[in-house]
Amino acid sequence: MSGRSLKERPSRFLKSGSREETFNMGAAFGREARGGEVIALIGELGAGKTQFVQGLAEGLGIDSTEVNSPTFTLIQTYEGRLPLTHVDLYRLENPDEVSSFGLEEYLEGEGVSAVEWANKGAGILPKERLMITIHVLEADTREIEIQATDQRHESWLAAVMAFIARHKEDA
Repeated sequence: MSGRSLKERPSRFLKSGSREETFNMGAAFGREARGGEVIALIGELGAGKTQFVQGLAEGLGIDSTEVNSPTFTLIQTYEGRLPLTHVDLYRLENPDEVSSFGLEEYLEGEGVSAVEWANKGAGILPKERLMITIHVLEADTREIEIQATDQRHESWLAAVMAFIARHKEDA
């Protein structure tokens, strides 16, 4: 399942003007998830990766207040409509450390997996995934770049984009 190459697919971009918007984007991904999806999150400290995962949890029917970045435990799982595996690779010094704790097994489940600091484990992540890079533009403004690497994740992304567009019209 190791996925070192990323198929070239066009990136999509969303803009978030607040922590709440980033949370709501994550929730949209949770609502549209069907199981087996993997999200690789990249962004500097404080960019909003954990905020996004908390929203993802909410969309999966998990109490988002229970979700924190598992920096010291590395992996945390939560039960909801689909299970959520939340991984944080921040404190890893060496990419070889990723393989020492069996990350691949956690990413092969029927739930949804979200990996923060995914760039530290890119060589072991499945090649079928959604890449999300959160760029800090200013204090609360983020540009969220999203790229699917395969058709299943592309379909998931299209469903989420449609969901977000419908809810913008309602607002």
